[in-house]
Amino acid sequence: MNHLLELLQIYGLVFVFVNVLALQAGLPVPAYPTLIVTGALASRGGYSLAALLGTAVAASVVADLCWYSAGRRFGGQVLRTLCRVSLSPDSCVQQTETIFTRWGARSLMIAKFVPGFASVATAMAGVLRVPLTRFIPADAVGAALWSGVAITLGYIFRDAIDDVIRVLQAMGEFGLAFLALAFVAYLLWKWWQRRLFIKQLVMDRITVDELQKLMDAGNMGTVIDVRSPISQAITGRIPGAVTVDPQNLKYDLVAVTPESEVVVYCACPNEATAVTVAKALVQHGFKRVRPLHGGIDAWIAAGLEVER
Repeated sequence: MNHLLELLQIYGLVFVFVNVLALQAGLPVPAYPTLIVTGALASRGGYSLAALLGTAVAASVVADLCWYSAGRRFGGQVLRTLCRVSLSPDSCVQQTETIFTRWGARSLMIAKFVPGFASVATAMAGVLRVPLTRFIPADAVGAALWSGVAITLGYIFRDAIDDVIRVLQAMGEFGLAFLALAFVAYLLWKWWQRRLFIKQLVMDRITVDELQKLMDAGNMGTVIDVRSPISQAITGRIPGAVTVDPQNLKYDLVAVTPESEVVVYCACPNEATAVTVAKALVQHGFKRVRPLHGGIDAWIAAGLEVER
C-alpha cells in the first residue's frame, strides 16, 4: 500500500491521465476517487493543482474526440453500441437525445455529471456533425467543471483524506485488498442495476415479418415511433408511424383507439424505451400493445422502406 501511494505521489499526473482517459473511453473505472486523492496529494507538492486539472481535461477531451470521430464516421450505430457495452441502463440513448435536442452542444458542459450521458453525448455530437469549433470548447468546459469539482473537494478536505490514507497505510496489504474489493463491489453493483433493468423489459414482442404482414393485410392499427426527432432524422421511420413523446403520452395518443393493434418501436438495445412506453399504454387501457423486436434497426436490416 505504501508503495502504491508513493507511485501516486510521483506519477500522479500520469495515473490521472490514464484513469480519466479509460473512464471517458467507456470503461467502468471510476475516476472521481483518483481525482479527489490526487487533489489532496497536490497540497503536499510534487505537482500543481493547475497541472492536475489540465491533465484531467486533456485526457477527457482526447477520449471525447475519439467518440466524436466515431459518431461522424459510423452514425447512429455508435450510440447503440455504446449502450450495449455500457453498464448503464439502455435508456441512455433516449435520455441523451432528449437533452441534446433541447440544449445542443451546450449540454456537453454538464454531460459528465449525468450517469450514462457523457460518451453518448460526445458521439451524438459527431453524428449530428456539430462543428469542432463548438464541440471542443463546450467539451473542455464540461471536463474542467467535472474534474475541477473532484480536485477541489480533495484539496479542501485534504486533512480528512490524509487520515484515511494513513489508515490504509497502516493496514498494509489489507488496505490494498480493501480498495480492490471496493472496486469489485462497484462493478457488481452496476451490473446488478443493469440486470434488474433488463428484467423489467420482459414482454411479448412482434417481429418485423409479423408487422409487415399485418401492414400488407391492412390489419395494423397504429405504429408508434417513440424516438426523438434527431434519431428519426438520422434513420427515417416506418411508413405511417406516429411520433409520440414518451413524456406526453396522454396528449399524443388522443387519436389512437385503445382497442386497436398497437406496435411501439425505438432504437434502444433490448427495446428499452419501447417496452417502457408499451407497458404505460397497457396501464392507460390499451388492449393489444407490443414492442417491435429489434426496433428500427431490424426494420432497416430487413430491407424494408423508411420514410423521411
